[in-house]
Amino acid sequence: MNKQTIHKIIATITVCSVGLLSTSAIAAQDESQRLMTQRVAQAKQKLQQAEAAKGAERQKLSEEHLKMMQEAMEKMQAMKPKAGMTAQESEDWIKQHQKLMDDVIGQMTAENHLMMDMSSMPMGSGDMHMH
Repeated sequence: MNKQTIHKIIATITVCSVGLLSTSAIAAQDESQRLMTQRVAQAKQKLQQAEAAKGAERQKLSEEHLKMMQEAMEKMQAMKPKAGMTAQESEDWIKQHQKLMDDVIGQMTAENHLMMDMSSMPMGSGDMHMH
């Protein structure tokens, strides 16, 4: 199997596993949070692909992940609980939102480490080029 096929299989498994989240976690999420959970999981897959890649492919995947994270942060900053929620529903929504934020921040930290690793690689290797 080639690398691209393996990456597609891993991506499919990751997306499917998002659907297998516990029912209690899904029950506390509204539609926007469910969609954001899927996007964050897809971004995490992209980060894993970048970590496994080398050279220019690593740079490309890393840039794609960074863009996904920037979009996720913008959307999450705009998210708000629905009007008319009970105190418990509101608390559950906030907990889910915080979990998503923690995941995004964790991915951004990992992305930063990846980029630092890439910048410390010798440029004469021919594997990397900067944009």
